[in-house]
Amino acid sequence: MLNRLKTLKILCVEDNIGVRKRLVNTLNFYFKEVIEANDGDEAYKAYKKSKPDAIITDIDMPNMNGISLVKKIRAKESDTPLIILTAYSNEEYLLELINLKVNHFILKPINAQKLQIALEDIFDKKSDMIILNEDISIDFNSMQILYKHNKARITNREKLFLKLLYKNKNYITTYQDIQDSVWQNDIMSQNSLKTFVKVLRKKFSIDIIENISGVGYRFCNF
Repeated sequence: MLNRLKTLKILCVEDNIGVRKRLVNTLNFYFKEVIEANDGDEAYKAYKKSKPDAIITDIDMPNMNGISLVKKIRAKESDTPLIILTAYSNEEYLLELINLKVNHFILKPINAQKLQIALEDIFDKKSDMIILNEDISIDFNSMQILYKHNKARITNREKLFLKLLYKNKNYITTYQDIQDSVWQNDIMSQNSLKTFVKVLRKKFSIDIIENISGVGYRFCNF
């Protein structure tokens, strides 16, 4: 894990200067670069400018709190790993944050052991790949569909769609599921979805995405 993190940068958001400095000192051991922010407003500006590979943030902060910060980030994308620092008094917020796809929670007071567990939980993973059949696999790290000896690049939206279909591989993924998980805050029309799937199907070389009329989509040919 350590070798991989040394190529990444993380945004650290904490309004308590003493806590932030101790946290930054520890994060510097793991990451190539640690970007500091004092509150949510400052953090969001740093996020847009620096595009960090991960974010660790407190909840209770002036100007913009951690929940508002997470909402603004998740409104733009859903991939950047998020670690939340929280006190026991913040437990009423946890369900809302889980729904915003927060990757890990650390209960205060924070220490090196808790931080390492969080980083290992997020980053110490096996290759992000799914195998659809003996000929087709999808490597989400390299953003490619692999068919025998052929490769095709996929977009981030296609990645979200394919992950959702695989997660629901024993069921039909409904249009509403696709709207919520793939289009998110954008408006998904039936025409835009059909065009999107048509383009994606061409990247597979064989027909592996099936439309269930009036319901949604699923993988076929497993």
